[in-house]
Amino acid sequence: MSQPTIRAFFDEPTFTITYLVCDPATKKAAIIDPVLDYDPGGGVADSRSIDAVLAEARDRGMTVEWVLETHAHADHLSAAPVVKAATGARIGIGEHIAKVQDIFRPVFLADDIAPEARDFDHLFKDGERFRIGELEVEVLYTPGHTPACVSYRIGDAVFVGDTLFMPDYGTARADFPGGDARALYRSIRRILALPPQTRLFMCHDYKAPGRDVYLWETTVAQERAENVQIRDGVSEDDFVASREKRDKALAAPRLLLPSIQVNIRAGRFPPPGPDGMRRLLSPVKFRGRAAP
Repeated sequence: MSQPTIRAFFDEPTFTITYLVCDPATKKAAIIDPVLDYDPGGGVADSRSIDAVLAEARDRGMTVEWVLETHAHADHLSAAPVVKAATGARIGIGEHIAKVQDIFRPVFLADDIAPEARDFDHLFKDGERFRIGELEVEVLYTPGHTPACVSYRIGDAVFVGDTLFMPDYGTARADFPGGDARALYRSIRRILALPPQTRLFMCHDYKAPGRDVYLWETTVAQERAENVQIRDGVSEDDFVASREKRDKALAAPRLLLPSIQVNIRAGRFPPPGPDGMRRLLSPVKFRGRAAP
């Protein structure tokens, strides 16, 4: 079986890893979970991080055919449109993204979102297979973190999105709208049923306590033996209880509000107002004495 070449690009401000995945035989490539730089204080979006990925692809003679999103991220904005404009690549995501759009469309007054998730070029079904050059890609539906998460299996590598983290850190949270800890457990067990030597590539790393370096590659065997939340022997009920308890103590991601409203549009910003300015909404919840 042909194996991909994989180049990881770590974005420390969002702790996100973008992957450039290439078929060495044909130089056809995909970019997985691309990051758009965004300064919420100044309201400035910048393409410097994704430009570095595109430069690497260009310098190595790669043809980028796909932008593959594992889900609608809540912690960084997607640079998918930048990649598409530069390369003509198609933007793909799991077919259940429509559920996420339905949840957030009224929150952000996002009536401009195209019906049936047509902002994306392709919606992948569970078990669907396609090719990047001579590499076969299998799509695995792995909900729980969100109702639309997918993982991409390419050769001996699986890109798991936010479903799993490094063994010493655990798993994704499951408390976002549409999230489900039981679904997350079952999705992870599906991934961990793959051959032990299967390589797993994380979308994030936050350096677990006691670890001084960022890491983002592990194996099925390592996760089954060492994952602090879902190693072999942890029951579904125990995992759900632990996951839900931990989630109650977690703060919202710093870029939650801008990320969601951009990413459910396949990385597109809301349409400009009459003055030509694009604006992101920030819904407010009042509590205690702050309430009007």
